[in-house]
Amino acid sequence: MKHLEENFKLAKKQDRRAQKALYDLFSAKMLAIANSYTNNFHDAEDILMNSFLKCFNKINDCRDWKSFPFWLRKIIVNDSISFVRKNKNILYADVEIADDYSDEEINENLNEINIEEIFSKMPAGYRLIFNLYVFEERKHQEIAEILNISEGTSKSQFSKAKKWIADYLKSKENGQKNTETVKS
Repeated sequence: MKHLEENFKLAKKQDRRAQKALYDLFSAKMLAIANSYTNNFHDAEDILMNSFLKCFNKINDCRDWKSFPFWLRKIIVNDSISFVRKNKNILYADVEIADDYSDEEINENLNEINIEEIFSKMPAGYRLIFNLYVFEERKHQEIAEILNISEGTSKSQFSKAKKWIADYLKSKENGQKNTETVKS
């Protein structure tokens, strides 16, 4: 943490080595966050670079080194959302569905879940709302404002995302059972 504090203070003075040190410290995690929104590694890299440029240009807006990781994450998330909204034509169905799939069904297989695999196959609209709700801990009202959709659409898309994950996990489980039967 001491290095973070020192590098943060030096980066505020536009020290390139300190900026590089901060980039090295946070780039992998921030790239993963951007990729979870875009589902495209090259787009995520572009977002990462642009976000770090924005970060270093506005670093004086971040007052405390302790809040820097959260401040940087917010930039990455906002830039990722902006990118997805601008470059992906996401249609949200404003339809309510029953919440037939419990969190227990999803949690049963948590040890076997490959998040990257799931996000790579999940529809963009579901992924965006799921990320905001679960990982960014945003409320449906906030998500609706960010994405310019209704709160009901946000809830519906989140419910559909959970159903999609549960269905995906069931199909993977069935696929594994089928291959186990063949091997026997």
